[in-house]
Amino acid sequence: MAAKTNSSAERKARIEAMRRAERSRERRNRILTIGASVLIVAGLVVGGTVLVRSQSGDDSSSTASDSKSTGKWETGSDGVKTWSTKLTQNHVTKTVKYPMEPPVGGDHNPVWQNCNGDVYDKAIKNENAVHSLEHGAVWVTYNSKASDADVEALAAKVKKTPYTLMSPVDDQKDPIMLSAWSHQRTVTSATDPNVDKFLETYVQGEQTPEPGAACTNGVS
Repeated sequence: MAAKTNSSAERKARIEAMRRAERSRERRNRILTIGASVLIVAGLVVGGTVLVRSQSGDDSSSTASDSKSTGKWETGSDGVKTWSTKLTQNHVTKTVKYPMEPPVGGDHNPVWQNCNGDVYDKAIKNENAVHSLEHGAVWVTYNSKASDADVEALAAKVKKTPYTLMSPVDDQKDPIMLSAWSHQRTVTSATDPNVDKFLETYVQGEQTPEPGAACTNGVS
């Protein structure tokens, strides 16, 4: 019982630390945004031509390079699947064809989906959600086979957990799935102990390509 209490206390402390860090980043981002706006206006006054290349390095293809890889799922003894090859992290503005559903990484939109415990009742764009995973978020998804009770319970859990988001994904294989960058697993219900275990391991976990990056001020 003592060990469980300590684990719960540590988790609460980590969540509170992430909340403080997020608030600090928001303040810093507002300052940077104002500074950037001033520079942009100054640049326009001076005059210059911005050449938008229709086929730039970042936007050269509607299909991310990871969709062409030879990667595959490798399932661990704990039931968590790990993508076997390194996933790309390029910013693209076109639709990406991912080799898994829901996707767990690869090229993605320059703007992330808000993931500060955000719950969406309609499908969101994979490209924005993948950017959230890059920032260390866990994406909780479900399809029409998930029970209303499970959906409500999961939504309540997500709303209390920074660096998480939740949305329906009709085409996913199982009723309830959890995704982090390069990792994924299926759970049987909202009360499955693997839900908390996955969150504890992968919210801002070691797999995160950009730890500490923002989960607010994105797409909502």
